[in-house]
Amino acid sequence: MPVIDLAVYTDGRRLPQVADTAELYGLRRTSGGMAWLGLYRPSAPEMEAVAAEFDLHPLAVEDAVRAHQRPKTEKYGETRFTVLRPARYDDDSETVIFSELHVFTGPGFVVTVRHAATEGVGAVRQRLESSPRLLAQGPDAVLYAVLDQVVDEYGPVIAGLQQDVDEIEDQLFGGEPAVSRRIYELSREVIEFQRATHPLIGVLDEVWAATDPDGVDKELRRSLRDVRDHVVRVVERADGFRALLQNALQVNSTLVGERQNEEMRSMTAVSLAQNEEVKRISAWAAIFFAPTVVAGIYGMNFQHMPELGWLFGYPASLALMVGGALLLRWVFVRRKWL
Repeated sequence: MPVIDLAVYTDGRRLPQVADTAELYGLRRTSGGMAWLGLYRPSAPEMEAVAAEFDLHPLAVEDAVRAHQRPKTEKYGETRFTVLRPARYDDDSETVIFSELHVFTGPGFVVTVRHAATEGVGAVRQRLESSPRLLAQGPDAVLYAVLDQVVDEYGPVIAGLQQDVDEIEDQLFGGEPAVSRRIYELSREVIEFQRATHPLIGVLDEVWAATDPDGVDKELRRSLRDVRDHVVRVVERADGFRALLQNALQVNSTLVGERQNEEMRSMTAVSLAQNEEVKRISAWAAIFFAPTVVAGIYGMNFQHMPELGWLFGYPASLALMVGGALLLRWVFVRRKWL
């Protein structure tokens, strides 16, 4: 069985180290203490063996084996099954990495099932073992400490997401072409983070309401309310990130549209300038075409052609060429082609 750690606690203090689950179960019965069993990705048969010892509900056991659950807490008789989604921010890839943690709490036992290699539960165990008074409160104290640890780990995630959002705002007006993709990818991470944090408000409300005011230390109940307040702040920050990213996506679309319009205006200006040049070239070509026609006709040198023997034929042809060219130039200037 993939056991991370196992121990029995009486009055908040750990009893001598046990070697395996069989010894854990026996020591729990003889000492009357609280057993805490930590598992890592147990198989269905392994989880069924644990369920038989602690009388866990089959539906909760199935969820713990299959994983991929949203944060929730469910009560099966005297046993509570809680699903949490711890998260951490990876600086190298600038992404949020999520894991899954299942916690069974019941009379005299706690079973934690991890589905990722995280150090959160180990830190919780060390913290509680250094505080026997809190650990003496039993499974409720362990569940509180796990919830508190998961929520505390959301702090660096919020800081990392804030940095990413700030960088996107800088890139947004820098004209970087990859900003749209980054906004989309970060939006998906924020949505996933919301799915991990939003349900925790209801989870904490239910856990707090289920604690017995007479049987549980008042400070523990106050601590649960404090964790809830932290979750509310985390949820509000996540909601703010999503709103900012939605606005950033709209602004980016507007800026892209403006850049495209500017490019279109630039292309249109170039096209108009080219049209003006074409008109000028065409006008001058037409002006020079008129003299060419006259010169071409009278340059054929046929024997029988009008005006060939006329005294004023040469000056008349020159006048015709110059007059035709001037007339065409006047027409093109009037039409603003020249």
